[in-house]
Amino acid sequence: MNHVIITGNLGEDPKEFYTPDGVSITSFQMAFRSGKDKTSWIKVSCYNKQAELAMKCLHKGARIGVNGVLDQQKWTDDHGNPKSGFRLIANQIEFIKTDGRGFNKEADNDVGDEAMAFPGNDVPI
Repeated sequence: MNHVIITGNLGEDPKEFYTPDGVSITSFQMAFRSGKDKTSWIKVSCYNKQAELAMKCLHKGARIGVNGVLDQQKWTDDHGNPKSGFRLIANQIEFIKTDGRGFNKEADNDVGDEAMAFPGNDVPI
């Protein structure tokens, strides 16, 4: 079973791009605690309508919960060395408003309750 739930903070503003087929993808780095005093990072990607909402509502520092699956990526670096890493493909993103900070209030007002917890769409992987 491949099911991951992580709560953390965006370490950067989301970045949006499109596949050659026109599928919207939004990605960002998310920091989370992986021990008493250890912070770990993971790349999070979301697609389609969820990607559009994430781009509109999230920003660096936003505290969110992500429910998704891990996907291992493999590539070759510029020196020909094989590399690999994991990304979290979001099935659901939920805003956590513990202190009223960390989310885009203007965007939140524009999209209403839909932005508070939005499920993912079909993921083209």
